[in-house]
Amino acid sequence: MAIMLVSLMALKPKSSNVEETKIKWVSLSEAYKLSQKQPRKVFIDLYTDWCGWCKVMDKNTFKNAEVVDFANKKFYAVKYNPEKDADVMLGKVSFKSMMNGKVSGYPTTVILDEKMNLIQPVSGYLEPRLFHQVLAYFGDDNHTKEPFKQFQEKTYSNKYIAKKN
Repeated sequence: MAIMLVSLMALKPKSSNVEETKIKWVSLSEAYKLSQKQPRKVFIDLYTDWCGWCKVMDKNTFKNAEVVDFANKKFYAVKYNPEKDADVMLGKVSFKSMMNGKVSGYPTTVILDEKMNLIQPVSGYLEPRLFHQVLAYFGDDNHTKEPFKQFQEKTYSNKYIAKKN
């Protein structure tokens, strides 16, 4: 009887993991409101409906467990289609005016600090490992301590890869 129960439990689907493997996306206006109450950095996925690499990021990068975990812990995550979504006031400046001239293509990942100030736009497709490096670089304020290349070569492998073991 116990063996049968154990074997039946092995067949039970793990429904709790489904929710954990998704980034908790919010609108840009929601991220602004949330950051007023609980300050946190924001990463914005600038995408368009016609962008093929945007779809690849959705399929691969944004479903990677390490990316999802880090993003949900350190950031408010926003998906924003500049061709369709309304402009949002972030304090005294609008998002579209903040980004004017700073986007050269899609996808672009925009990093904002806890006060909704622009830190950096990062253009292009980012595979999961590189995207995790970008999130870790900005999310843990490594960008204030060292250049990205140095972070990738030393700090990332020592601080973030070692945590997995």
